[in-house]
Amino acid sequence: MKLASSSLFVLINFFGLFLFTWPLLLDTESLGLASLNQATWLAALFGILCVAMIAFQINAKLLDSKIVAIVAVLVALISALRLLGAGAVGIEPMWFLIILAARALGPQIGFVIALMAILVSSLITGGIGPWLPFQALAAGWIAAGVVVIPKRLSFRLERVLLMAYGIFSALLFGTLMDLQLWPWLLGSDTQLSYLPGASITENLGRFLTFHFATALSWDLPRAIVTASLIFISAKSVLGALGRAKSRIDSVANWRAVNELGREQKVA
Repeated sequence: MKLASSSLFVLINFFGLFLFTWPLLLDTESLGLASLNQATWLAALFGILCVAMIAFQINAKLLDSKIVAIVAVLVALISALRLLGAGAVGIEPMWFLIILAARALGPQIGFVIALMAILVSSLITGGIGPWLPFQALAAGWIAAGVVVIPKRLSFRLERVLLMAYGIFSALLFGTLMDLQLWPWLLGSDTQLSYLPGASITENLGRFLTFHFATALSWDLPRAIVTASLIFISAKSVLGALGRAKSRIDSVANWRAVNELGREQKVA
């Protein structure tokens, strides 16, 4: 059962990645789609389904956990941080807390926190559109990706690696969002537009030119802000979240032992 659940989770996320990269892989004309708008809205619809399936799958396990209170608080804090950066070019302070929360609480909980924070903050700001499921998926992947950083490091090395991951994540998020934005933003009438039926190499070249021409003003400030906030706050945030998780785990373990003892007495 656990293997089937994990396999489904991986499969859904691979499908989500395909929804980002379809402009490089598919010929919309051969699929019978008359316009790029049809393709992008179809991708957005499937993206919503992916987000919903992932959220339900993870939350089914999370709802019984004592950590749900921490998740709610962090979602609220991250949503508030997103509001602070709204409208500023690349100034997005929420990413440092997403990364640190995932580091302290684990990739699965981090995935939920990032997913929910993007959805909640978008509802508050009115930032709802075909880009929303892509933002949520990308944020979830960034949170889950913290697992690549090894455990049991000295704090100095851990902080450096978290800062490096923050920079990488900021650039990756910009690339992914530009990739899903590219076909419908440029339309089909420019030299950098998505070209149905063209080779992957040609469309990739067009996309990269578009991305690097537009991304630096957003991605670099996002990377600098994220790395700087991780440097400043990593010790206190990781310490606070680690202590909170440890206490909740201790209570959960004590209750589990108590319950086992009662069952043995009844038997």
